[in-house]
Amino acid sequence: MDKVAQLAGVGQRPAIFVTGAASGIGRACAELFASRGWFVGLYDVNVEGVADLAAALGEGNACCGHLNVGDPAAWDRALAHFWAHSGARFDVLLNNAGILTAGPFETVPLARHRAMLDVNVASIVIGCHSAYPYLAQTPGARVINMASATAIYGQPDLVTYSATKFAVRGFTEGLDLEWSRFGIRVSDIWPSFVRTGMATGFERIASAKSLGIRLTPADVAATVWRCATTRRLIHQTHWNVGLQAGLLSFATRIAPAALTRLVVRRLAH
Repeated sequence: MDKVAQLAGVGQRPAIFVTGAASGIGRACAELFASRGWFVGLYDVNVEGVADLAAALGEGNACCGHLNVGDPAAWDRALAHFWAHSGARFDVLLNNAGILTAGPFETVPLARHRAMLDVNVASIVIGCHSAYPYLAQTPGARVINMASATAIYGQPDLVTYSATKFAVRGFTEGLDLEWSRFGIRVSDIWPSFVRTGMATGFERIASAKSLGIRLTPADVAATVWRCATTRRLIHQTHWNVGLQAGLLSFATRIAPAALTRLVVRRLAH
C-alpha cells in the first residue's frame, strides 16, 4: 500500500473524481469537498494547475493527474490512479470539464463546433463508460454531469454549446434510469451564467447582458455538494443553480412553447 493511500484513510472517507479541476467550477467543487472531509481526485489537461491545487489541499487529501477527457486510454489511466489513491472508493464522478465558443453560428469555426461536441458530450459518454466498473463497487455511488440552463431552451449565439447541454440532459435522464438498478444515481447541474474564465465568451451574448452574470463557482459547488450528499425517496435528476435558472426551468414547464420562444428571442436581442 502506498503512502498516499495510507494517508487517505484507505477508503475511510468518501471520494470524488473531478474533471476540469484546475480552475473555475471544478476547482471550487474540489475545494469544497476537501474542506468537508472528502478525498478528491483532481484531473485536467492543466497538470500544473491541479498539482498546485493538490498541494494547497494538503498531503493525503487529494491526488492529481493529467486527463484529456476525449481520450479513452487517458481515462483508464486516470481512473486506475484515482482508485489506487482513494483506497478503492469512488463515491462521485463529477463530469465538469467543458468548453465554449460564443457567437453567431456561421462565424464560429467548424473545428470549434466539433471541439464542443467532443469535450462537452463525448467525454461524458467515455467517462461514464470507463468509470462504471469502479462506481459499481462503491455502494450509493453517483454521477454528476455539468449541464447548463442553456439546456432549458436553445440559445442564440450559443447554438452548439446549448445543443451539447441538451445532449447532457438527455444522457443523464436515460442513464439514471438504466443505472438505478445498480444503485448508481445520475444527475446533472443547470447553472445560468457563471463568473469563470468562460465568462469572457458571454460578454458578446445578448442574453448574458440581459440576465447578467450573477453566479460564482462557489454557488455552483454548493449545489453540486447538495446533489452529491442529499438522499431522497424520489431521486432528483436535474438541479438548478440560482433563482434565474429555477424560474426559467419552471416557466418552460408551464408556459406554451410559443411563449417560451418569444421570451428567449427577446432576451437574445
